[in-house]
Amino acid sequence: MSTQTAPRFDVITIFPDQFPALVELGVVGRAQKKGLLSLKCWNPRDFTDDPHRTIDDRPYGGGPGMVMLAEPLVRCLQAIRRERGDDAKLVYLTPHGPLLKQTEIRALKAQSAGAIFLCGRYEGVDQRFIDSYVDATFCLGDFVLSGGELAVACMIDAWVRLLPDVLNHALSAVEESFESGLLDCPHYTRPEVFENISVPEVLLSGNHGKIAGWRFEKSLEYTRKFRPDLLADYESVNNTGSSGGKKV
Repeated sequence: MSTQTAPRFDVITIFPDQFPALVELGVVGRAQKKGLLSLKCWNPRDFTDDPHRTIDDRPYGGGPGMVMLAEPLVRCLQAIRRERGDDAKLVYLTPHGPLLKQTEIRALKAQSAGAIFLCGRYEGVDQRFIDSYVDATFCLGDFVLSGGELAVACMIDAWVRLLPDVLNHALSAVEESFESGLLDCPHYTRPEVFENISVPEVLLSGNHGKIAGWRFEKSLEYTRKFRPDLLADYESVNNTGSSGGKKV
């Protein structure tokens, strides 16, 4: 097992009892049981002074919804940093952030022993807190969620599966979609014939060179069909032409 320090993830959420259920199963849950990471949730309501434990208020300028208050978030963040004793980045998932990609996940994983995540709610967070305390922002896609908990759970899952000893097979993480810049190739398992459709013959050949070539060509084909934007980036980085071969 790796001797690397287990990363710590602190999550600021108004649902501290519910959030762990999003990540306690599957890969992240197994990793937690193995001690490969630690996870702690913090409720900003615990850092308020009023009897109602208020963490939101109406937006200045009018409009629907409520906005999360800055002061409870600052107090909560300060408590987390005192306990952690490090300068872990505070990450906020928001439509204003750049699209989260595998390269960013890898970069964050390489730079630190974990992170602090802010789960937004309602109409958002007071911009003054974001400007003064948030270190990195990302967006999962052009759609709206009711809160940041699901988005943060996705990011933690993507991060944890890159840690040593988490996946059952070490190659699982490096042969997936986006790792090479391309989508993953199609996969098949038993039986060899299903509803009159056979597994591609090359996969039954035992010729690992031919199988690797087939998988690469299928990755190119699938990326060209489903995510041509990724193919353009891949060709630029790898100096390849549309056929996938190296330019000379």
